[in-house]
Amino acid sequence: MAQIILYQVIERLDDYFGKPSAPKVNGPWEMILWENVAYLANDEERTKAFQMLKKRIGADPARILTASGDALLEVAQHGVMAAQFAEKLRRCARIVLEEFDGDLRPVLKLSLAKAKKALEKFPGIGEPGAEKILLFTKTQPVLALDSNGLRSLVRLGFGEEKKSYATTYRLVQQAAEPGIKKDCSHRINAHLQLRRHGQQLCRRSNPQCDTCPLAPDCDYYRRQRA
Repeated sequence: MAQIILYQVIERLDDYFGKPSAPKVNGPWEMILWENVAYLANDEERTKAFQMLKKRIGADPARILTASGDALLEVAQHGVMAAQFAEKLRRCARIVLEEFDGDLRPVLKLSLAKAKKALEKFPGIGEPGAEKILLFTKTQPVLALDSNGLRSLVRLGFGEEKKSYATTYRLVQQAAEPGIKKDCSHRINAHLQLRRHGQQLCRRSNPQCDTCPLAPDCDYYRRQRA
């Protein structure tokens, strides 16, 4: 069990990293595009791909659906598996047009469970991704976590790592939930800080424990020293 609450974790990361900036995307549909525009791309390349998509093709799903394969491939080449992800953009457009009449905003008015189920119809959007969309649109104050944030919290002692990613995710959420305000702005900041922490310090391999501001309260660090 963690000896520190989530609010304190985020305060230390705020002091260490400074305040993070959220991606400049507008609404649930643009967040779907953001998640699918470039596979395994860093933030800089993903931003370039997203801006190129909006400038050369547009975010309108009808325009994406009818765009040439070459145009979509040019956008997706900022990540790996470009051809596959160019087609995923077209699939996203087809889904939003055929199943949501081209507008995802009404999904935000559904219950949490129904909204997640609707968003999970899109490529690359599992439960964590659906929760991220609902959080970043300030629809539901869910404690959404990406894989970097999840790894960081497991190492700190929140929840327990299981064979099932989904089970680990839920256990960590449950353990961390009481330690942060039920407020979208606070939780967006928590998502971004934990993601950055997992990318830069609490990496999967070769974590930078000696420079980590959370090391004194980290179960993983104590085990490594022992």
